[in-house]
Amino acid sequence: MASTTTNTPSYAHLLPPSWKSQIAAWLAEDTPSFDYGGFVVGEVEREAYLFGKGKDPAVLAGSPFVTEIFEQLGCTVEWHIQEAEVFEPVKHVATVRGKARFLLLGERIALNLLARCSGIATKSKRFKDLARGYGYKGIIAGTRKTTPGFRLVEKYGMLVGGIDPHRHDLSSMIMLKDNHIWSSGSITAAIQQARAVGGFSLLLDVEVRSEAEADEAIEAGADIIMLDNMEGDDLLNAARNLKERWSGKRKFLLESSGGITEENLQERAINEIDIFSTSAVHQSVAHIDYSLKIQQPKP
Repeated sequence: MASTTTNTPSYAHLLPPSWKSQIAAWLAEDTPSFDYGGFVVGEVEREAYLFGKGKDPAVLAGSPFVTEIFEQLGCTVEWHIQEAEVFEPVKHVATVRGKARFLLLGERIALNLLARCSGIATKSKRFKDLARGYGYKGIIAGTRKTTPGFRLVEKYGMLVGGIDPHRHDLSSMIMLKDNHIWSSGSITAAIQQARAVGGFSLLLDVEVRSEAEADEAIEAGADIIMLDNMEGDDLLNAARNLKERWSGKRKFLLESSGGITEENLQERAINEIDIFSTSAVHQSVAHIDYSLKIQQPKP
């Protein structure tokens, strides 16, 4: 008999088996030898409140990582709001319980991770909300311009914020940019070489600088055409011309990238473009301020 239990999707279920070992490495990096502060506080049982602070509403993102950080230290975390929930500061978002020195061993790693992940999620949500407010119906995506060793957390933050994280690595989609094309000799040659090894299962995204280059990429079989650094009438006219010229002949998506910010999104957010990819949602984003405060024991 089939189970009637309803599966509730959780962002934590996206995480690969390898992510917990990364947390162990972060803990090892932060305390490579003696824990002098831990010597001072000892192993008395304590309770600590995790507060979401700052001045503006924010998105909670990164709770599975924070939970694992403290669980590896023998502590427990009780969350008072859900992942991806928007909160108004100051908000008591979680309670952490455990031995004092282990609470403090996990404190800074947890706060740093939560601050950045929540910052990316908050920025991503704001960016998407702005685009929808301008009437844009397509995909808002991040980029691969992530921090080495921290990509999983940053891509996760984009997902929690409601946008597409774009390709995760060089193996998850074929993207041919100017250097690939110049090294291969032509757009057509680069696409043919990529298809020969990438097979049918990988999408092929090609960066172009003009309509003529876009036509060549479409003819050669690209799945996505990235109109790099085009804006204003140039972007609109190129997108319309390509869609009209290839209607009924080839299937492809148009992507716009390069210099897209909150300030110029309104003029760029045209529905002739299927995907807007921007590093503004994860590079140089404002972090969300959190603090962990051990509570005085009740008399």
